Order: sequence, then structure tokens, then C-alpha cells
Amino acid sequence: MKYSRTTLVLLLFFVVISESSSALANPETFTQCLTSNSDPKHPISPAVYFAGNGSYSSVLEATIRNLRFNTSNTPKPFLIIAATHETHVQAAVTCGKRHNLQMKIRSGGHDYDGLSYVTYSGKPFFVLDMFNLRSVDVDTASKTAWVQTGAILGEVYYYIWEKSKTLAYPAGVCLTVGVGGHISGGGYGNMMRKYGLAVDNTIDARMVVDVNGKILDRKLMGEDLFWAINGGGGGSYGVVLAYKINLVEVPENVTVFRISRTLEQNVTEIVHRWQQVAPELPDELYIRTIIDVVNGTVSSQKTVRATFIAMFLGDTTTLLSILNWRFPELGLVRSDCTETSWIQSALFWINIQVGSSEKLLLQRIQPVNYLKRKSDYVREPISRTGLESIWKKMIELEIPTMTFSPYGGAMWRISSTATPFPYRAGNLWKIQYAANWREDRLTDRYIELTRELYRFMTPFVSKNPRQSFFNYRDVDLGINSHNGKINSYIEGKHYGKKYFARNFEREKTNEERESASPFLLPLSLLSPIYSSTISAVMAEPSPSSSPQCPPPPPKPYLTSIAPPLPP
Repeated sequence: MKYSRTTLVLLLFFVVISESSSALANPETFTQCLTSNSDPKHPISPAVYFAGNGSYSSVLEATIRNLRFNTSNTPKPFLIIAATHETHVQAAVTCGKRHNLQMKIRSGGHDYDGLSYVTYSGKPFFVLDMFNLRSVDVDTASKTAWVQTGAILGEVYYYIWEKSKTLAYPAGVCLTVGVGGHISGGGYGNMMRKYGLAVDNTIDARMVVDVNGKILDRKLMGEDLFWAINGGGGGSYGVVLAYKINLVEVPENVTVFRISRTLEQNVTEIVHRWQQVAPELPDELYIRTIIDVVNGTVSSQKTVRATFIAMFLGDTTTLLSILNWRFPELGLVRSDCTETSWIQSALFWINIQVGSSEKLLLQRIQPVNYLKRKSDYVREPISRTGLESIWKKMIELEIPTMTFSPYGGAMWRISSTATPFPYRAGNLWKIQYAANWREDRLTDRYIELTRELYRFMTPFVSKNPRQSFFNYRDVDLGINSHNGKINSYIEGKHYGKKYFARNFEREKTNEERESASPFLLPLSLLSPIYSSTISAVMAEPSPSSSPQCPPPPPKPYLTSIAPPLPP
């Protein structure tokens, strides 16, 4: 049965009616519940890992991408359900409700603040880990694919490439990001100026939507709920099992480049020009800029470096003609450019040599760091004087970096209300602030350095509200104590509008507006620390997966290894 808008409001607000205050459920009773509510043809017990079980730690740590949340003090789930079948997800939902347990849903683990596998509520919780549910079914005739949410982007790209050399998916450049969090949080990549975000290319979904384990597709859930899980946090409304995605056309060869310029090489003028040009270039061209601090030509001095990384859906000759005309300050020459297939360009973006085996896209192993991330949006060009002050501050702080991702193109043409992701026309580029480190003792200092750069950037970024990207959920923006429905709404609104702007309160149709309150996004979606349960299920927002991998250290010092697929 299709949910009406009124029914949907009741469904979504149901997230606040039950918040567990009970002691930890009896593990044996919970296991019995899981067993009795799963399909005997697909036993769930091999997929359940209790603390103390020999494989528990390896499964938990396999996709922890931030070492800040892999310490002895980190709250741990009392069990992990590494689902291998949809019925396991249904059982997890049903039994989580019955036992008043908070459930965390993990896809790829690229949740910057660990919210897909950590809680700060002090309440018992378990993790529903989706990594085994990772099939990718490509249909070249319809140019679509059904992708389970436990797949990583590298797997999606690889299996598309196996079927077609001229079809692709416009999503993130970090290959180990999980599909579930990436799409449900927005999902951007280096084709967004041509084709929009990942959420702009989603055409259907399958999700476990209620505490009885009911599975709905787009037709059954209705357009309101489908709209909400495309950028508003899939795990806020249920457990998304799979998305049907639209595939886009790419040429047989694309052109990529990576070049760097420093203060001594006129970087201020180049970046000043970049911010005016990058959003206005042809849609097929995306030029990202990473700003960091490095040793200058004099070893005792530091300098600012801007690294320009680009992909052009075309050949080198055409690219050079565009940039020599529109952006001559960059000084790009033919030897800087590499023509290659789109699938090889995916490897280029994570610093793997072009020509390497495409099977590297299937690897889930990745160096991991301690890290902190924040985000901003820029709506007005920054003056040369402003840029110079930013460089001075960055040299003072030395550690934090900034990545500028240009908008324009499709990002300006798609309506701000088409999906919950609101930051379209009017935004020039997005900033990601980043700090990585290797020792726990540096944590407080490096987090504070990142926050200090964020504070310094206040005059240069969006205001009222100061905007933030939901895929980069940041607990610094606020938390929700869920002290009653009204207080929860007020707390959530404070930072929810930073993620969703006017989409935080999505209005109903004109007909309903006369007799009903505004259609509100669920409070659970707006809780970066913890949520009420739908007595467990609509726990925290979906696992937020970052489109950008943490920059790898010079040498891998610790890797995370995903458990193997079941036989």
C-alpha cells in the first residue's frame, strides 16, 4: 500500500515515541528472536558476532576508517549482525524494536565521526553491517544498475566497466566508500558538473521501512519517502537494501592532470582566477584544488601549495584549448595531461599509476588514520587580500588542509528541492577541511587546529545559516539529546538547517498546506550523536560515506581488511 503524505508524517515522527532506557538485553533472548524471525533457508546465526567471539574484533575493525574510534575507550556494540541475506536485515529491525535496542547501520565505514558504528548515548546498541550485501547487477540496455548498499564504489565502477567501456556512474572518487551512506547522504564526484550528484541519478530503491520488516520499493513507499532517502539519510527512515542507479555516458578516453603551484609560483593569482573560472567552465571539466602547507625553497620556511586535480570528458587537445583561453594562469601544458579510459581515471584519482590492473578497484584494504573533517560552502569570490590572509593562517597552523570542489554546470541547473541536498545554484564551491595524524596523543591538538582554521574562514563562507555537507556529518555542529519531541525538534533545527537549509522543513502540497503543518524531516535524521529508536530501527542517520578518501600516508602503517564474502 502506498503511503499518503499524512501517513508518512506519522511514520516519520514515530521515531521520537520510544527511547530505550532499559539495561542491555539478554544476548541469548535477542539471538533467539533473530533466529525465530529469519528465514530457516538462510540461517542468521553464522552472521552474528558477539563481543568476545573470536571474529568479533576483526569484523568490527574491518571498516573503521578513523582510528579515533578504535580505542579502548570507544563504545562498542554488544553484537554485530553481518547480514548475508535480506531476511537478516528484516530480523534485525524486528528484534531491535522488540528489545528496545539502538541499531547502527554501517555500509563502508567512511563516517568521519564514526556514527555508523559508535554511540554516545550510553545505551546498548548493535551494528547491522551491510558489507556482505554488495551485489551489482548492471543492465546496459536500460543504462541502469541495481546496487546493494554494502557494495563499495570501486566495485560499482568495476562491474559497470566489465559490461561497458562507455558507461559510468557519477559518484565519489574514494573507491572504498560504501554505496549506502554515499547515496543516502548526497554523494558527489568529479562528474557532478556534468551529471549532478549520486542522488540525482537514483531511480528506485528497496528498503526495510517498518518494525515489522516490510520491504518497499519506490512505488510502494511513495515519492515523499523516496525523496527523503535520496540525500536525507537512508538509515533515518529504515534500512535501504539497494538502490537502482542511472548510468551515464562517457567517452572511450578522458583526460586527467595533477599539477601543483606554490606561493613562489604565483599561487594566489592562480587560485583567485580558479574561483572565478572553475564553476563556469564547460560541464565536462572538473578541476578540484587542494590547499596545504609544505616546505618552501628555503628549508626553514613554509609555503602554501595548491594542487589542481582534474578530469575532462574529452581529449587533451580540446582541454588545452579551453584552459589556454579561459585559465591561462594555470600554465597547463600537454605533458601535464594523460589520456586514459574512464575506469583508469578512477585509479588516477587515488594516486594509483595509470595502467595498473582494474581489479585494484575491488580492494577494500585502505591505510587508515586518525582524522577530523569539517565542511563549508563559498558563495562569493574571495579577494586576493582574503586569500593572502588565509595562506598566512594556514602557515601558522601548518596541519589542516582545505579541498575546494567547484560547482556550476548541472549543480546549478538542478532544483534545490529536487532532493534533500539543497546547495545548488548560488554556491561556487564546497570546502572540506582535513587533518590526518598517526598518534592518539596528537588528537586534541589536531582537532583544535582544524577547528581554528574553520573559525578563521567564517568571513569568507556562507552565512545564516553557515552551510555544511551531510555526507561530512560533523558533531561540532550540535547534538540532539532527544529530551521530548519539542526540545528534540528545536535542537535538531539548530544544526539541521545547516545540512538541509529550507529542505529541513519540506512543505506539503498547496492543497494540504491549508489544513496541515509543514512536512518535517524526521528528528532522527538530524541527530549526529544519537537518535531515539523506532525502537531501534530508525536510529542514527545512515552511514555517512565520504566521497574523498583520507590522503594516504607515505607508507601504510595500519590497514583495515574487510572480512571475506561468505561461501
